Amino acid sequence: MEITFVNPGADYMIWQITTFQTENESAFWSEPLYRFYPQFDKAYVESLPFPERRAYFEGTLRTVYAGLADTINEKLSLYSAHWAACKEQSTAALSDAFDVDCSKLFHDLRCNVTMNPIMPRFLQEHSFDVFYLSSDKGAVGLALHELVHFVWFYVWNRLFGDSYDEYERPSLKWILSEMVVEPVMKDERLSSINPYFPREHGGCVYPYFFDMEVDGKLVLDTLDAMYRSQRIEDFMRDSYAYCRKYETEIREHICRAEG
Repeated sequence: MEITFVNPGADYMIWQITTFQTENESAFWSEPLYRFYPQFDKAYVESLPFPERRAYFEGTLRTVYAGLADTINEKLSLYSAHWAACKEQSTAALSDAFDVDCSKLFHDLRCNVTMNPIMPRFLQEHSFDVFYLSSDKGAVGLALHELVHFVWFYVWNRLFGDSYDEYERPSLKWILSEMVVEPVMKDERLSSINPYFPREHGGCVYPYFFDMEVDGKLVLDTLDAMYRSQRIEDFMRDSYAYCRKYETEIREHICRAEG
């Protein structure tokens, strides 16, 4: 597994940021921008139709990028060096977790270091984003979360033969993949290098999963017990069946949490 950290440029960053600023987007995804960029007048933004809103974002973000480009470029070598130090144990842990030799997989991963506080991943393109304000340890912690997704869906796709289009938000397969990061991350080889683990340090999954309950039990606890008692392919089948059984409750909880 190899990760190349890159500065994708202002155009890419602006495109990604505005993707999460549409009129129909929930506050969970749109609000972080205002926390990190006080240059934006939220009330004014919300008064604009989307085409004008996009132009307002673009003009301001190009100015912000001009002041941050050197900082972002400096982060590339810091992140790369820390990943190099963690790569071997991360690869071994993920190989054991997914019963596949990860040393032979994903030698072309690209990590875009961006201004976007929302950090999407693109499975088929073998790329993902991290926020430039992350420390070197934080960037690798975020990368580990994404690596779980890449290997999870590699194994999942071999097992089910479905479409990668089914793995994105808001599909149930995407929801499950976000929850299973925590049980996988409990491996000491991963948790010891992830500064966001355990939950008291912020957590390695979306916080609205922490208190999600169905049938009187915490969903993450149920998934963790399943993960620890089964081979990975059996876990994939049974965890997805579990999520399908309680899909209504799971989605309602997420909807309330995302506002």
